[in-house]
Amino acid sequence: MPTDSASAAAAALQLWGARADTALAHALPSGDDAAPELHRAMRYAVLGGGKRLRPVLVYATGAAFGAAAEALDSAACAVEIIHAYSLVHDDLPAMDDDDLRRGRPTCHVVFGEAMAILAGDALQALAFEVLADDARLRADPHNQVEMLRTLAAACGAHGMAGGQAFDLAAIGKALTAAELERMHVYKTGALIRASVRLGALAAGCRDAATLAALERYGHAIGLAFQIRDDILDVEGDAATIGKTAGKDAANDKPTYPAILGMAGARAHLAELTQAAIDALAPLGDRFDTLRALARFVAERDA
Repeated sequence: MPTDSASAAAAALQLWGARADTALAHALPSGDDAAPELHRAMRYAVLGGGKRLRPVLVYATGAAFGAAAEALDSAACAVEIIHAYSLVHDDLPAMDDDDLRRGRPTCHVVFGEAMAILAGDALQALAFEVLADDARLRADPHNQVEMLRTLAAACGAHGMAGGQAFDLAAIGKALTAAELERMHVYKTGALIRASVRLGALAAGCRDAATLAALERYGHAIGLAFQIRDDILDVEGDAATIGKTAGKDAANDKPTYPAILGMAGARAHLAELTQAAIDALAPLGDRFDTLRALARFVAERDA
């Protein structure tokens, strides 16, 4: 029997995930104009399923402040487009060399490596274009620039790209738990933190204490997401998780179960989940959906 928290998370993922899918389909190039193969590769990379956790975090955060979904669409699209670009590049032979993503062949398997690289490049640019073109955001240019800065920081040298570089350099090496956490604060956590912050900014939140509480929440669930991913890489199967299971161990990559042991990884996951929930304590009941999503991150099976 699902708990109230599980039901709330499922409802949020269904409702706002579907809204994100519609908005993304509209934001992506149609494929019937110039460079149609590139556009098909972009749409394949973005519209091929997935949990839509990052856009859902945008919507859930913004909704907690009373924002209309229409005011949150561009930020929701932007974070998911950046996420999709990162997966396209991560799957390339020069990176993680994966053939399966979201239960389908990866972008480079279908369209070739060169087109996959171009699709990732174009998706990254599109994410910023979507934010820059939003007329609602242009009404407050200072806030729009802060949203663009937030997204840029999340995917740059001190965000996903830096985390991926750290990850590549760590293959075959023994990392400490602190070093592993630093890597994932960048690689996985940065965009998740940005999703929460963008939802707040799009809703008009300017309160430093509130934004700091949401930053702590995003930090905790970002790391929790990665720990759960590492556990699923050991215990999951490809049919359920939608990607190649056991790939981290095969590639001799440092993971939380490898460094902390499975029991230690589970304990740290529980600590981070509670930390995320505790971070929201000063903000009241209106953030209950974010609390439910923190539990979903820790308990998901895919």
